[in-house]
Amino acid sequence: MHVSASATLSWLRGFLLSALVVFPATAQVHYHADGQPWVQRAQEGPDAEVPGWYYNLGLTGLRVELVESEPTHLVVRHVFVGSPAQGRVRVGDHLIGASGRRFQTPHRNGYGMNVFGPSGPLLDFANALEACQGEAADGVLALELRRDGASVAVSLEIGQRYGAFAPTFPADCPKSARILADLLGFLLTAQREDGSFGDPVNDLFAPLALLASGQAEHLAAVKCNVRFQARTTRAQDDGGLINWRYMTAAIVMSEYELATGDVSLLPDLEEVRDFLCSTQYLSLAQVSPGVKESHPDSFPTDAQQQHGGWGHNPGFEGYGPIAMLTGEGALAFALMQRCGVAIDRTRHEAAYAFLERGTGKNGYLWYADSVAGDADWADMGRTGAAGIAHFLSPWPGESHRARALQHAAVIGAHPESFPDTHGSPILGMGYAALAAHVEPSSFRRLMDANRWWFALSQCGDGTFYYQPNRDNAGYGADSRLAASAVTAFILSFPKRNLVITGRPAKR
Repeated sequence: MHVSASATLSWLRGFLLSALVVFPATAQVHYHADGQPWVQRAQEGPDAEVPGWYYNLGLTGLRVELVESEPTHLVVRHVFVGSPAQGRVRVGDHLIGASGRRFQTPHRNGYGMNVFGPSGPLLDFANALEACQGEAADGVLALELRRDGASVAVSLEIGQRYGAFAPTFPADCPKSARILADLLGFLLTAQREDGSFGDPVNDLFAPLALLASGQAEHLAAVKCNVRFQARTTRAQDDGGLINWRYMTAAIVMSEYELATGDVSLLPDLEEVRDFLCSTQYLSLAQVSPGVKESHPDSFPTDAQQQHGGWGHNPGFEGYGPIAMLTGEGALAFALMQRCGVAIDRTRHEAAYAFLERGTGKNGYLWYADSVAGDADWADMGRTGAAGIAHFLSPWPGESHRARALQHAAVIGAHPESFPDTHGSPILGMGYAALAAHVEPSSFRRLMDANRWWFALSQCGDGTFYYQPNRDNAGYGADSRLAASAVTAFILSFPKRNLVITGRPAKR
């Protein structure tokens, strides 16, 4: 039985188009003259009423735009009914300060090492929002607005139900625990009747977050999702843009089997293994002659180029294998082997070799199996997928562990691009956090540098919002589920209830 390809295809269209607590000044969106991303709309859900894709300002109920003419202002574009801002802040107001401090640092626009990070009014606002919820505060956020040319002072009753993030968050953090409980409840309501969560990214992080909770009431939902993934995968499949779905299935089914000991899944995992073996690129004979016309710059010049990798579809199609999918493939093989599924070491090492060829001396992994530059870095999702795959390598020797620590180190050294991964920022966030988590100091730097994102992405109904980002991909029908799933997943790390987050495997 096949799952309809429409969900995968629609997701991939988006994928391809594209105390005062002080956060480290470490994202602004990459906005364009044609109005992107602000002109993008959510087609359904609670954000369908919002007239564009704007930044969420945490629990305030405000959505704002960054504008070139006023780089230290946040321009209000929407106020949610029933929120703390209703009746106090108006559409068209300019937020110019918070907690008695005027915003002084201009925001930065664009994409690249020199502009990654949120310093500017977003960071300043996040600092104030977190501070007002701390134990030493009263839950009231004082704002300064510019309205009709005049300065206006207002106060928002944010409250202290969640509190502020602990310095160790998500570990030993009551706020993280409260948020996680809300998000897990939301994920249960978001699951479809067939067990899915709608696309390969959601079907990865939502069931993993629920499984990691360790709570019996969540296990039934995970089992339902696992059964969905098992019955919609097989050893031979001609679906379009299909490798994403099979990577997700391999990882989720393996973690479920390792957590529950459900050996009835082994035949399904073997089918997924066989499919992934058939779609891994290992020979020039797999290259379609049509690639010379459609993607002449990508046609391999020798048998080693892109050898061992996976692309969107089986074998070598279009521009061939890419690093993100190959990192997922190496991770899938590592987890399946722990389940007792036989994995050919030659194939597995070929995937690791692909990842190593694309890694610079600083540990940053570029788009495919070539190096961007030994000192260059950008979005860290690919680096994260490679890092956790290397860390869980089942093969003897220290080289894989050393590579994993190198990947973790570069993520910790450059945490600013965390929400801005190419293609699917949500997928990149999850993998970057996973790889950093294997080295505590790197994970700490990543979380500290992006505390602002967790503070601003939280919505009044307990869900998390998919903020604008430099790639500007994927916003539309899903403005809450993907961000909520990956946030729940990351906040579950301290439980160490998954093999990928530190749980000892039984095999």
